[in-house]
Amino acid sequence: MMDGAATLTIRPAGEADLAPFFAYLDDHLRDNGADGTPLFQPVAPGQPRLPAGLRIAFIKGIDIPVGQPGWRRLWLAIDAYGDIAGHIDLRGRPEPAATHRAMLGMGVHRVWRRRGLGRRLLETAAAWARAETDIEWIDLEVLSENRPAVELYARAGFTTVARVADMLRVAGDSHDLSYMTFRLRQR
Repeated sequence: MMDGAATLTIRPAGEADLAPFFAYLDDHLRDNGADGTPLFQPVAPGQPRLPAGLRIAFIKGIDIPVGQPGWRRLWLAIDAYGDIAGHIDLRGRPEPAATHRAMLGMGVHRVWRRRGLGRRLLETAAAWARAETDIEWIDLEVLSENRPAVELYARAGFTTVARVADMLRVAGDSHDLSYMTFRLRQR
């Protein structure tokens, strides 16, 4: 049996981490809607690679100062062998008047799911945002039928503020999208 998620190291990612991170994400996408795993990305199951535009957003975003358009910060959970067990990222919202908010993305490798890593990743990102930024809210979008993710976010204090029926069509199937938010600090 593997060590628990408490043994993993969670650290900020740098430029040198991006190639292994993209390989991890490509592997992670293999689980999207496969073998009873809920659809967690709005792409057809079996899509083999992360879209190029998202790769570029990570590459450029990690060097942009927080608060500037396009900023992004990424943390990786690393196991004892140096492999990526999970990730979490925060990024600026695209609306110029929403610099007090950040968007969240995250994923956990299939081997580490349901072991507390998601909670640790959420705590890491929230602690950084409180200590290093003026961000007041963290927002996320999640496919509503991805119950494990919705439940994880709810346990971490995120509130569902909207559920939009038939928001996405993936491989011809309709999917609802839930919008959730977490208040980091009072104004």
